[in-house]
Amino acid sequence: CCRENILKTAKALVEDTKLLVSGAASSQDKLAQAAQSSANTITQLAEVVKLGAASLGSDDPETQVVLINAIKDVAKALSDLIGATKGAASKPADDPSMYQLKGAAKVMVTNVTSLLKTVKAVEDEATRGTRALEATIEYIKQELTVFQSNEVPEKTSSPEESIRMTKGITMATAKAVAAGNSCRQEDVIATANLSRKAVADMLTACKQASYHQEVSEEVRERALRFGTECTLGYLELLEHVLLV
Repeated sequence: CCRENILKTAKALVEDTKLLVSGAASSQDKLAQAAQSSANTITQLAEVVKLGAASLGSDDPETQVVLINAIKDVAKALSDLIGATKGAASKPADDPSMYQLKGAAKVMVTNVTSLLKTVKAVEDEATRGTRALEATIEYIKQELTVFQSNEVPEKTSSPEESIRMTKGITMATAKAVAAGNSCRQEDVIATANLSRKAVADMLTACKQASYHQEVSEEVRERALRFGTECTLGYLELLEHVLLV
């Protein structure tokens, strides 16, 4: 029953997404209605996904984390979409904000699709690990896009913090290699969950450190380049584990 409810609510959220995009070109009232509707739907979706995660039982916490991460991705994408809709409201069709809106809508639909694939895979133990890894790869790609954007981070951190965060990548790499060797579903799921956090933390710390007041333009560019290269290298590793 959880799966049917998730499917039904996710479909409603896709409809809300369409209304949000079309709402940018219509009245403020319609836009407000679409935003309110999507907020209600995401709350419902989060509840049914949490029920689904609970129904797995506490002996499989890693798979529960995979499900919770999937709904978190959808919620974050919706928040970004609402922000993009606000920015594009009443703007002409060729305005850059309209392209941002279309990009945000695409990410939103991608994440809803990813959630549904994850829910389906959870029912089949043989594909759980593969699906978790695919979802993590997609998530890391999205995080890398945000990292590479010109958006300046809200706060900065020290270079030491950035160095500290690279330790998580080292641990996750060892775990990924072990999972590739064992090919056990639970090892692959644990790798997917750990990788997701390690790379996201590293990217955040790297960008915050690169904008520290004592950092020169040249050093910033190098730091951002190495952050990208590290992520691309890690994605390649995960792709190999997926192939294995």
